[in-house]
Amino acid sequence: MKSEEQQHPQYHKDRRIVNTLLAEKHTPYNLAELARLKIRYQHFPGAKDIQEDLEKVLAKWELTEEKLYEKTRQIHRKRQAYKQKDTDKEDWL
Repeated sequence: MKSEEQQHPQYHKDRRIVNTLLAEKHTPYNLAELARLKIRYQHFPGAKDIQEDLEKVLAKWELTEEKLYEKTRQIHRKRQAYKQKDTDKEDWL
């Protein structure tokens, strides 16, 4: 039996973000975005390309998932993750 991959409703937007993460260095904002997307796609039955690329970003930045979450918790405690963005909209789903 072949399992079908689902397409996430935020796939196209997230794909652009992942492409940016692959091309850029880690900053507080990029770390927060990586952690957010790792959580979003953690158990999602599809978007394997995004999941694989998120792992590539972790490796490129020489981070483990545990270290990523540790760093982003510190960033969020200081409320610095999205200070560059002029929006109150949260995009966790």
